[in-house]
Amino acid sequence: MLAAAALHAPVAHDVPQDIRWMNLATVALALVAAAMVLTWGAVSMARLPYFDLRHIEIEGDFQRHNLMTVRANAVPRLQGGYFSVNLADARAAFEALPWVRKAVVRRVWPDTLRVRLEEHKPVAYWHHDARDDELVNSFGEVFEANLGDVEDEGLPTLHAPSQAGGPQAGSAQAAWMLDMLRRLVPVLAPLGEVRTLRLNDRGGWTAWLDNEARLELGRGAADDVVARTERFVRSYPMLARTYAAPLLYADLRYPEGYAIKLQGLHTMPEPTPGQPRRPWRPAPSVQPSAPSTR
Repeated sequence: MLAAAALHAPVAHDVPQDIRWMNLATVALALVAAAMVLTWGAVSMARLPYFDLRHIEIEGDFQRHNLMTVRANAVPRLQGGYFSVNLADARAAFEALPWVRKAVVRRVWPDTLRVRLEEHKPVAYWHHDARDDELVNSFGEVFEANLGDVEDEGLPTLHAPSQAGGPQAGSAQAAWMLDMLRRLVPVLAPLGEVRTLRLNDRGGWTAWLDNEARLELGRGAADDVVARTERFVRSYPMLARTYAAPLLYADLRYPEGYAIKLQGLHTMPEPTPGQPRRPWRPAPSVQPSAPSTR
């Protein structure tokens, strides 16, 4: 009968809702406590002398720095051991050095920090009327450095328009101008070396050569400006054979010709009052009219 009574005894219902929540909260607190203990243990272990940084390896093709100056200026800014050192802060410490464009920092087990440095390669001066001159690197990025370090390298100058903005806008403008400079240099090589390339506020290009000649290249898409310059350079030898005088000025902004000034001469007669100047139009079989003396 006892067995029968046990079979017919009421079965206990599910655990009440509040007790279940208490059990879940207890488990969660236990997990949080375990995680805190493990974190504290990991932090404590990371601070042990065994995990100190004992070696700083610095690599790179240095032209403006040497290892001694890099270590003296950047390594004292590093804080922490192998696990605790902040790689972003370490990278910023090295990139804060003059002439350093980029630093790649990584850990090497068990006690080494390896740093790979890339220096700026200057290719032009960056001249802006609103601030001091800077430099442009091979990527078209504007950066600050001691200009005296490059005064013997004969770098050309990119003259920025006065409306150029801050550092990011300046670098975007510089990259565009550097691309134009690289396209014009081989085109203008028969006439001379480009010393200054200027972009004005209205989008017009002007080039100064090492022989002090000034070329007004005009506005338009880069391909149009380069094509216009190529036509002028191809036709200039015919004029040079006729007039043995150095080129001082050329204006390529005319739709079907250009104006040229030579030393002591120019290729256009002085206009009469009310009559506009007419550009010289080169023709393969027709020599230009004799220039007038200024």
